[in-house]
Amino acid sequence: MITIRPIAPEQTYPLRHAVLWPDKPFDYVKVENDAEGHHYGAFQADELVAVISLFVEGNVARFRKFAARPDRQRQGIGTQLMNHVIAEARRLGASTLWCDARLDAADFYRRFGMEAVSEVFYKGPIPYAQFSVTL
Repeated sequence: MITIRPIAPEQTYPLRHAVLWPDKPFDYVKVENDAEGHHYGAFQADELVAVISLFVEGNVARFRKFAARPDRQRQGIGTQLMNHVIAEARRLGASTLWCDARLDAADFYRRFGMEAVSEVFYKGPIPYAQFSVTL
């Protein structure tokens, strides 16, 4: 069973680092405005297995640093966390939700109605595009 609950920004850092940027220094995974974000963790038997951070400005929300432990991927945990963040974005008054998505995860985001709204760009060797959905 998965439970999703708010967590402190610092609780997201180990998973962000291990999953998204293991070859970068630990501080690379910190976001300048982490203190202003809403951070959520997916817990399985009280173990943090996935994280996501939501930032809302006016009616626009952005999620960042979505990471699930590799041994917990493709089990529906990310889907539960994504549905939670969509509901939270709506609750917080957002009418648009967007992210910078790794292209290898594009099909996952499309399942939530998100579509690419930018050209491909790179963060290091990794191709990305901005994805967005109207809530």
